[in-house]
Amino acid sequence: VSRGGHILYVGTKRQAAEIIREEAVRANQFHVTNRWLGGTLTNFRTMKGGLDRLRTIERMSEDGTYEQIPKKETIRLEKERARLEKYIGGMKGMSTLPAAVFIIDPAQEAIAVSEARRLHLPIVAITDTNCDPDLIDFVIPGNDDAIRSIRLITSAISDACIYGLARRREFEANREARESQ
Repeated sequence: VSRGGHILYVGTKRQAAEIIREEAVRANQFHVTNRWLGGTLTNFRTMKGGLDRLRTIERMSEDGTYEQIPKKETIRLEKERARLEKYIGGMKGMSTLPAAVFIIDPAQEAIAVSEARRLHLPIVAITDTNCDPDLIDFVIPGNDDAIRSIRLITSAISDACIYGLARRREFEANREARESQ
């Protein structure tokens, strides 16, 4: 994060979804909490089209375009916006692939792990005894079912992201100061 990258938090388990969402938002990172859509990373160009469509629909609702189109069309657009928000809303501002992927349960998120490995993205994961640690680059041994352990580890990852963002801003401010001199 301090070098300009972003982390994609992945946790679709019922007990992890809310924690992942809160911590990713707090750390100003991206998240997937509902369902991992196949090709999210490996077919990112198509995923970017969906993200652009979501932003377009949101812009239409904000700038008053909804008042100028028929009510039936507005309802259809709202349904589409809700569906896109549900599945890819956590990646709304993502314009490039993430620098790393943080996964709660690699056994459950096998597709996310395989996509990240195919693209050679570093994988950080809370790994229980039922997971294969050979697939993970940075293993965090822990209980991936307990809410307290998920919250503890995810908040530590988020704190590291916040620290990395602060270092990047500090570095950029120092560089600008040197260039102005």
